[in-house]
Amino acid sequence: MQTKELIRRVEEMALPLCEQAGVSLWDVEFEKEGGQYMLTITIDRPEGVDIDQCEQVSRAIDPMLDAKEFDSLPPYTLCVSSAGLERRLKRPEHFERFMGSPVTIGFYKPVDGAKQIEGVLAGYDAGNVTLDLSGQTRVFEAKEIAAVRLRVEF
Repeated sequence: MQTKELIRRVEEMALPLCEQAGVSLWDVEFEKEGGQYMLTITIDRPEGVDIDQCEQVSRAIDPMLDAKEFDSLPPYTLCVSSAGLERRLKRPEHFERFMGSPVTIGFYKPVDGAKQIEGVLAGYDAGNVTLDLSGQTRVFEAKEIAAVRLRVEF
């Protein structure tokens, strides 16, 4: 099973389980970390996620992943976790929800000598991200962006 298909299937299975647990599905990833594969299901809710909700989703989806369609996967660890305060924004709906929030953009290669930049999320269009940098707006192209994360300010 290809990674994109795996993610699509897991999202499809996890959505109703998340609803039953009172949380929303934030993201699904299947990545190799070190020498081990991780299937990570990230959940969210406005008032925060607790360990009981992570456990409820994990226990519900774990037996579903034993289905024959997943037999071709390499050995992996299932992880169900909260999106966290400094969560990664990946989907258009993530960007829409946090428009006007402080973010950090990490780049593949330095931009103007910096590997990352902080600003206020001012726009999102097909992967291109617009930041407000102290009153100046600047658009960063999708091809140069490695990750966009919320930034918590105290």
